[in-house]
Amino acid sequence: MTVTEQLLKLFRCDQQLRGLQTRLTAADRFLAEQSRLLKEAETKLATLEADIKKLKVSVSGQEGEAGSIDARMAQLREQMNAARTNKEYSAFVLELDVLKKRKKEIEDGQLDQMGKVESAEKGVTEARAKRDERQVIVEQASRDRAAKEAEIKDRVDELRGQRATLSKDIPADVLKIFEDLVARHGDEAMSALHVVDRRNHEWACGTCQVVVPVQVLNDISAGKFVRCKSCTCILFAEEDVTSKKPPKKDKAAL
Repeated sequence: MTVTEQLLKLFRCDQQLRGLQTRLTAADRFLAEQSRLLKEAETKLATLEADIKKLKVSVSGQEGEAGSIDARMAQLREQMNAARTNKEYSAFVLELDVLKKRKKEIEDGQLDQMGKVESAEKGVTEARAKRDERQVIVEQASRDRAAKEAEIKDRVDELRGQRATLSKDIPADVLKIFEDLVARHGDEAMSALHVVDRRNHEWACGTCQVVVPVQVLNDISAGKFVRCKSCTCILFAEEDVTSKKPPKKDKAAL
C-alpha cells in the first residue's frame, strides 16, 4: 500500500469521525444555548426576588415611622389637654398638623410600595414558571446529549483505533503535513483528480480545478506523495490517470 493510499484511508477515517463529532457538537450547542437561557431565567428570578425584599424592607420602615408618628401624636394630644397657655396649645397644634401631613405621605408611600410588591410577586411567579420550564428543557437536552454520545461511542472508539494503526505506518513528516492540511481545510485536505480530456491526458484537481501536469499524473500513478501546486491539497486518483480509455462500467450496476 502506497503512502497516498494510507493517507486516503486515514482521511476517510477522519471524515467519519468528523461526521460523528458533528452530531455530538450539535447536541452540545443546543445544551449550551438552553443552559445559557436557564441562567438568564435564574438571574431574572433572583433579581425580582431581591427587589421584593427591598420593597418589603421599605414598607416595614414606613410602618415603623408611622407607628412613631402615631405615638407622638397621642402624646401631643395629651399635652394639648394639659396646655396652660394659648401659645403652648398653638405650638402643639402646629406640630400635630405637620405630623398628620407626614403620616399621610407615609400612608400614600406604603400604598405605592405595596402595589409594587404585588406586581413584583406576580413577576416572580411568572419568572419561576419560566425558569422551571427551561430547567426541564435543559435536563432533556442533557439526556439527549448523553444518549448521542453513548450511541456513537463504540464507532468512535473503533475509528480512533483504526486511525492509530494507520498513522503508525505513515512517515512522520508526511503525517505532519496531512494533519496540518486537515486542520486548515477539513474535507478539502485531499482531493481526487477528475478528467478534463482523457485522450490528451488532461486531469484537474477536484478542489481548485487547476489542470495538473503530465508528470504529476505519472507520479500519482506511481503511488508517490503529491500535492496540488495551486491549493496545496494532497492529490489522489480513483482510476488510472495514464490510460486514454475510460474505465469499464460495472455491468451489475447497469
